[in-house]
Amino acid sequence: MKIWIDADACPTVIKELLFRAAQRTHTRVTLVANNGVTTPRSDLFDSIVVPTTPDAADHRIVERMATGDLVITADIPLAAAVVEQGGTALNPRGQHYTAQTIGEALATRDLMTDLRSAGQLSGKEAGGPAGLGPKDKQAFANQLDRLLTRAARQRQRP
Repeated sequence: MKIWIDADACPTVIKELLFRAAQRTHTRVTLVANNGVTTPRSDLFDSIVVPTTPDAADHRIVERMATGDLVITADIPLAAAVVEQGGTALNPRGQHYTAQTIGEALATRDLMTDLRSAGQLSGKEAGGPAGLGPKDKQAFANQLDRLLTRAARQRQRP
């Protein structure tokens, strides 16, 4: 398993958690972004810079990921493409998208987009998600640990 990070919108604290977990489990990590990103010095980490066109990072991740890879993203359409391609998608708040849950997440996203564009949401309702808090960080760390543990067990099977 390899970890792909949709790095433009991934919070620094989440990237740091991922770097530590990857070092501990010897898992390769690739950050994909429109701008250059800094990674710790390690053969396990690399980055890809893509054009600033819409969804360029998403397309590159989907092109290069393999079945069983883990993609870290808050982008629900990217998460849907990852799941459809046999990967695992995890958002920075710890929500694990699966074939069973991605449809509802897409429907909710589309509904909120429609309501915002129709002017039905205002103020706080129209904004994005709240800032990442300690509970979100812990939920992400717990889910990441579960996924990495499962991947390690699968590698050990004959």
